[in-house]
Amino acid sequence: MKRKGAIKCRTKETAISVDLNLDGSGSSDINTPIPFLSHMLTNFARHGLFDLKLKATGDIEVDLHHTVEDTGLRLGEALKKALGDSSGIKRCSSAMVPMMDSVATVVVDISNRPYFRFNMEGAKAAPKKVRSIKDDRLEHAFDLDLAKEFLKALSNSAGLDLHVTLHYGEDIHHAIEAIFKALGRALSGAVAKNPRIKGVLSTKGRL
Repeated sequence: MKRKGAIKCRTKETAISVDLNLDGSGSSDINTPIPFLSHMLTNFARHGLFDLKLKATGDIEVDLHHTVEDTGLRLGEALKKALGDSSGIKRCSSAMVPMMDSVATVVVDISNRPYFRFNMEGAKAAPKKVRSIKDDRLEHAFDLDLAKEFLKALSNSAGLDLHVTLHYGEDIHHAIEAIFKALGRALSGAVAKNPRIKGVLSTKGRL
């Protein structure tokens, strides 16, 4: 039985729908008003082998923050719904991914106790931003802070103990892409089932 989660949520700032299949093949249909975010979510689904349909609209005329954060929240809710009681999953996993000049590591525990840490001290890419082709205004550019807000929202809503390290990176596009690819691979390993695991992998008997 495939593990799926569907979420729809509308607020005064955003409207987002997510359909997530954890046991997919990496296909995706992503439609957001932020092309770079759509590209990163496509990479996340492909490298995690998740089937992901996601549609988002938001008040990007204000800034990108609301849409990015709410997309992370809704994706996390869909992930949590798809996992159900998390019976049989490996729970913990990690992935290190290179992308040209950048290397990122993601370590995750599906613990139902959200904690998030983002380390980018070694990255040269921090001050730079990815400008949209359609809108090159600085306030509408995607940067590591927005990536951080997405990841933090995902951690909080899905109940993930999530640690992300950008070891180094000179091109901001490559740096963020390495993070999203590593996120997909780490989560794919964590949600994978092991037939030797009975119930949930916890001495408490529940997550």
